[in-house]
Amino acid sequence: MPDVGVAVDAMGPYLAAASFVAAALWLWWAVRRTRLARACLADRVTVEVVPTSTFDPAPGEVGRWAHQLGRVHHSAEGVPARGSAVRLRYSAEGGRMRCYLEGPATAAAVLAMPGFAEVEVRARQGQKDIQPVRFAEPVEGAQ
Repeated sequence: MPDVGVAVDAMGPYLAAASFVAAALWLWWAVRRTRLARACLADRVTVEVVPTSTFDPAPGEVGRWAHQLGRVHHSAEGVPARGSAVRLRYSAEGGRMRCYLEGPATAAAVLAMPGFAEVEVRARQGQKDIQPVRFAEPVEGAQ
């Protein structure tokens, strides 16, 4: 019967090389995913969602719209979830509340699709970010 200790000793250098290659591959994969997510986050599109005054969606419409937004991740092929996520943002401008959808540029067509019958989707070209709401500071002594 062959000595098992000798076989393990002979495999030691090969196991060390294999573990080094595996660690290098894992590091390359992690760096690649990080760069891909950063690139996708840097190149995002924003569309404005404008409902009519009689907008009152049924539960089925809300479910279909949520399913449609779930497709955005699939249209950003190979991008990690944090880079292909859809963000729903609200803003108040001029006393009016506005709703924006933000997602990866590769999913611009999916984001621009109307999800509800009484909602208009407006593409916001040239502006990739939404400015935060700023409130004026109250003047001292004013009531």
